Amino acid sequence: MSMSINIPSSPAAIETDAVIVGAGPVGLFQVFELGLLEIKAHVIDTLSAVGGQCVELYPDKPIYDIPAVPMCTGQDLADRLLEQIKPFAPTFHLGQEVVALYRREDGRFDMVTSLGTCFITKTVFIAAGVGAFQPRALKVEGIEQFIDQQLFYRVQDPSHFADRHIVIVGGGDSALDWALALVGKAASVVLLHRREQFRAAPASVAKMHALCEAFEMQSMVGQITGFEMQDAQLREVKVTGNDGITRRVPLDDLLVFFGLSPKLGPIAHWGLDLERKQIKVDTEKFETSIPGIFAVGDINTYPGKKKLILSGFHEAALAAFGAAHYIFPEKRVHLQYTTTSTKLHKVLGVETPVFD
Repeated sequence: MSMSINIPSSPAAIETDAVIVGAGPVGLFQVFELGLLEIKAHVIDTLSAVGGQCVELYPDKPIYDIPAVPMCTGQDLADRLLEQIKPFAPTFHLGQEVVALYRREDGRFDMVTSLGTCFITKTVFIAAGVGAFQPRALKVEGIEQFIDQQLFYRVQDPSHFADRHIVIVGGGDSALDWALALVGKAASVVLLHRREQFRAAPASVAKMHALCEAFEMQSMVGQITGFEMQDAQLREVKVTGNDGITRRVPLDDLLVFFGLSPKLGPIAHWGLDLERKQIKVDTEKFETSIPGIFAVGDINTYPGKKKLILSGFHEAALAAFGAAHYIFPEKRVHLQYTTTSTKLHKVLGVETPVFD
């Protein structure tokens, strides 16, 4: 789905009611919940596109626990959320991160991004997932020269691997999911893990073993210790097994899934109360230790916290109401239902249904 998004061009400070840090599913739904309260938001993300980690890392991976949506992919979910927030016309500031945050004398916040975009905002919503993240790299000297050419830490276009010889490295869900997805599409698939046991879902492991027994793919135990190249192309990797023997495995592409290395980045220096690199919040408003700053989604922690997208949606709703009194201090905000509220219908740009 294509959607035009607002990107400002003025270098002057942008005054706004709310800034959301993170354009993943929870950050996008935060736009919606704020919009219902007639609060306009600006959204900042370090990535170059909206959708967060589920689009950047797993765009085609199915999600089954979104209410009333039996199954959708990460990309589908982002597209549907973008469609849902269209009436509120949020402005996106992509490919940049917040590097400075200060409380002003008037109670608002000054924010500055890595690209020099400046904001003056009444409230801040941190929806940054696990924070600034980088895939854990394969530590083989010189192999980094093939990144995004033949060495990939994420799959953005599965069709790229059609009819190619693929080696996938890792033992978690991502490695198994992509191995299973590419069998029958790639010319060959070899799954390489450092040990016999896998961390992935048992059903995926069982399916992988069945495909190996049917000679539709291959599984190897060992670690990559070197590579060979020809004509500036990666041609094979050297795999040293637990038996000490090094074998050569020819390939066209190498996919590595060692997981993410999450880092809070500049957020760690904002003076927020943290616990194990997560932001502590209350469960009434999901407000942080700094009044006016809220944290929703995987980046926050509280007793009973569950890292689920649907939990983040719930948090975003309560955070919006919690922020309303900072934005409308003289106004009493009432709970209204999108089913029956003519005011919300006007905000959403829909007609109020007439019932007989």
